[in-house]
Amino acid sequence: MDTLGVLQLDTIPIIARPQHLVPYSRLGPYDLSLFQRVAYTDDEWFESWAHEAALIPMDLEPLFRWRQLDMTDEGHWSALKDAPGFVDRVHAELTERGPLCAGELSDAGTKQGTDHAWGGRSQGRMALGRLFAIGRAGSRRIGNFERQFDIIERIVPDEIRATATPSREDAQRELLRRSAVALGVGTAADIADYYRIRNPQARPRIEELVESEDLVEVEVEGWDKPAYRAAGSKLPRSIGAAALLSPFDPVVWYRKRAERLFSFRYRIEIYVPEAKREFGYYVLPFLLGEELVGRIDVKAERDKGVLRVKGAWHEEATAASPEQIAASLRVELTSLATFQGLTDVVVEVKGNLSPLLG
Repeated sequence: MDTLGVLQLDTIPIIARPQHLVPYSRLGPYDLSLFQRVAYTDDEWFESWAHEAALIPMDLEPLFRWRQLDMTDEGHWSALKDAPGFVDRVHAELTERGPLCAGELSDAGTKQGTDHAWGGRSQGRMALGRLFAIGRAGSRRIGNFERQFDIIERIVPDEIRATATPSREDAQRELLRRSAVALGVGTAADIADYYRIRNPQARPRIEELVESEDLVEVEVEGWDKPAYRAAGSKLPRSIGAAALLSPFDPVVWYRKRAERLFSFRYRIEIYVPEAKREFGYYVLPFLLGEELVGRIDVKAERDKGVLRVKGAWHEEATAASPEQIAASLRVELTSLATFQGLTDVVVEVKGNLSPLLG
């Protein structure tokens, strides 16, 4: 987790939630209670707007204060404009009664429409969202991934909060440096995407990191833009990976980079009508060695104890043969089923790889 520096959060539990699946792809089956302890019980990590909603190491909190300042703009919270003082009252209740879930507020306010941005949420839920965004509240997850809020003083330790706030430029430089370390190599846009720093802000900071020799500009064969790596990074002789990846894994979450690195065009089709889906609802890329060699539409059917492979495809132009891909994938599917407490793997016939998995 420290090597990654960020875990994107999502509620989709088709197999395992992305924040659980990303460490699994690197470690294999692990004790999920350890993740809960690191992320929420011991507050070694905390939730923030980092790469979308995400978990990040606690010691990075000062580096995101500039983003919290940006979110204080009233324009972000126009749905609360008709409730003056409401956000402060919610904060006071958190201080007195917290931690609290949104449904536990004594005054949830009124419900605000059904527009896409707010989805018909109550003013209370929006007030908690604002307090979180501007750094006056934090959140943990309890039960079935329910979000519980508390004042920031009871989540971020005193010694972290007492740390001097770096300038926006210093904070962005350090985040971009860490991004380059985590990625290994990337264009300016790749590195900026890791912590979702806008390109116009990131580019001058990257140039400064090159001047200070924290980043080294390099050329990557086949790329038409300059790339960068962190100073001191080493190129491994080879990578012997075999892993199913979450759609929200840093290896593939920036689709343009995944396509440049692996010639692997990948799109998540959750919001595509079923009849128009090319591969499936929730498709996991399969990494074998140094290539993305296939993709698998898979679902955990917990009531049946089954990991169901609804479709499986191998990429045509890979060093590994379809038979080699299938052999490695069978092992990984069994491992994933074990991780999720499932007892069987069932493969359906869809896709050019499925006949070799059966």
